[in-house]
Amino acid sequence: MAIFPGNRPKPFVRGPRRVVEEPYRVNERILASRVRVVGENIKVDVYATSVAIKMAQEQGLDLVEISPNAEPPVCKIIDYSKFKYEQKKKQKEIKANAQKTVLKEIRFGPNTDDHDFNFKLKHAENFLKEGAKVKAYVHFAGRSIVYKERGEILLLKFAQALEEIGKVEQLPKLEGKRMYMMVAPKGKK
Repeated sequence: MAIFPGNRPKPFVRGPRRVVEEPYRVNERILASRVRVVGENIKVDVYATSVAIKMAQEQGLDLVEISPNAEPPVCKIIDYSKFKYEQKKKQKEIKANAQKTVLKEIRFGPNTDDHDFNFKLKHAENFLKEGAKVKAYVHFAGRSIVYKERGEILLLKFAQALEEIGKVEQLPKLEGKRMYMMVAPKGKK
């Protein structure tokens, strides 16, 4: 294949690199002229920024602006890379401890009989006891959409059966061919 100016292979171009901005000002990036210095083996007092940076360098550490909005700004003499690592670790821990909400779906038809209803009700009870939210919906296939009232009655009956362990977050609502309702577990007393 001949290479003409129009069909030359394009060179591989890497996109622009993102510049990660540091969340804290360190050493020479501190803008204030005077700062309150805290840390280990340091007399807590207000110093000129240049003096505080020299104090940190003498200990082989960094001067990090912890509270920039204070008057004067509060700086701490610490190892900045170790400080960043510990902050990242704390954020990860907070994220891990955050409760993740699980959403389980239960599907009904407009003509669901009592046995199927009770079977699905037991599943919903188990989901709510585990702490998951339940999205119950009635799917109207074909012409069954004319039985909207049956679907609504079914979902309200479902909510009434679960009122001991769950609370209705959203009443039955029709969206397209589905009428759905949200039930969340009741908070522990």
